[in-house]
Amino acid sequence: MANTQGPQGNYDPAGSTQMFRAFVDEAPQGARQQEAASSGPRIGLIIGVVVAVAVVAAVAWLALK
Repeated sequence: MANTQGPQGNYDPAGSTQMFRAFVDEAPQGARQQEAASSGPRIGLIIGVVVAVAVVAAVAWLALK
């Protein structure tokens, strides 16, 4: 690997600073794709919670009736 310099000019033999910067520069695009892909399961989870609350409310209403 090439000898790279860190932000303060420190020697970085593994080049991890350069790899980290490449990862950070790439992350926003990947995050947007992941958010779009996970919106379906998130909506399903919200609907599931609403249905569960409705069932608990119905059972409590019948128990107290």
